[in-house]
Amino acid sequence: MTHKFISIEGIAKRFPKAGGGFTTVFEDLWLPMQRGDFTCIIGHSGCGKTTVLNILAGLDAPSSGAVIVDNQAIEGPSLDRAVIFQTHALLPWRTVMGNVAYAVSSKWRKWKTQRVRERAQKFIDLVGLNGAESKRPAELSGGMKQRVGIARALSIEPKIMLMDEPFSALDALTRGTLQDEVRRICLETGQTVFMITHDVDEAIYLADRILLMTNGPHAVLAEVVENPLPKDRVRAEVHKHPLYYPVRNHIIDFLVSRSKSFATDMRGKHDPRNVPVVRPGLAEPAVREATVITPSWPGLSRPSTSSPR
Repeated sequence: MTHKFISIEGIAKRFPKAGGGFTTVFEDLWLPMQRGDFTCIIGHSGCGKTTVLNILAGLDAPSSGAVIVDNQAIEGPSLDRAVIFQTHALLPWRTVMGNVAYAVSSKWRKWKTQRVRERAQKFIDLVGLNGAESKRPAELSGGMKQRVGIARALSIEPKIMLMDEPFSALDALTRGTLQDEVRRICLETGQTVFMITHDVDEAIYLADRILLMTNGPHAVLAEVVENPLPKDRVRAEVHKHPLYYPVRNHIIDFLVSRSKSFATDMRGKHDPRNVPVVRPGLAEPAVREATVITPSWPGLSRPSTSSPR
C-alpha cells in the first residue's frame, strides 16, 4: 500500500492471571488500512475482535505496539473515531434530534444552536428518520435506535467508524434494511469503517476486506480476504454472483476447521507482518503475499517485547 491511513503495528493484549503469569489474547498483530476501506473482522469468541476495536477506539490500550490513524498515534478516545455498539447507547432523556445534536455540539463547541441543529438534521434525514426528530428512544423501534446511532456517528465526521456487531440484535428484515443503508451511506461519503461481525453473509455484502482471526488465546490474523465482488452490489443479486459462494465457502471452511488447526499447521511458517491476501474463486494467483509492513511509528522496527501494561 502506498499510504497507510490506519496502521496497526505489532499490537498485543495480555491479561494477568490470578496465580501469576499472563494470558495472551493476541500477539504481534500488524495491519494497514486505506482511507475509505470497509473492513470486517471475523473469528470465534475469545480471539480478541472486540479488544482490537476498543484499542482502535482508544477505550483500551495495547500491552505492546501502537495504532496510528492519519499519522497520529492513538492515546485515548477521540471524536475522530466514532463507535456504534451492539446496543444503541442513546441518552434516554434526549430526543432523536437531541442525541445527534449533542454529538455535533461536542465536536464543534463554538457553533450556535441553529447551525448544530441544521447539521444534525442533515444526518437524521440521511438515515431516514425525518419526522421522528422529537421522539425519545423509548418511542423508537430497535432499528430506529440504531439509525440514530449511525446518524450520531456520521454527524461528527469521524476519520474511522467502528462498529461492534451493530445489527446482531435486530430481526432479519430490519437488519437487511440497515445493512443496505450503511452500505449506501459509506459509498456516498467514502467513510472508513472497521466492523466486527459473526455473520459471514453480512461481511461479504458490506466489506471490501474480511480479516480472519484464529482461535484464542494467542490468536493471530491468519488471512486477509479481498472481496472480489463488485462494489456496486445489490442485495437481491449478490448471491447469484459466480464468486459469492467461493468466498463464502472459503470463510466458513476457515471458521469451522482451519481456525482451530492453524497454529499447528503453520507452526514456524506464519509471518504476522506478511499475512497472505486471498481472493477466493479468482484465477491464479488466488493467493498473494501481502506487502511487508514498514512501521510508521518510532521504536517499532521489530515486534515489541515490553511487559504488559
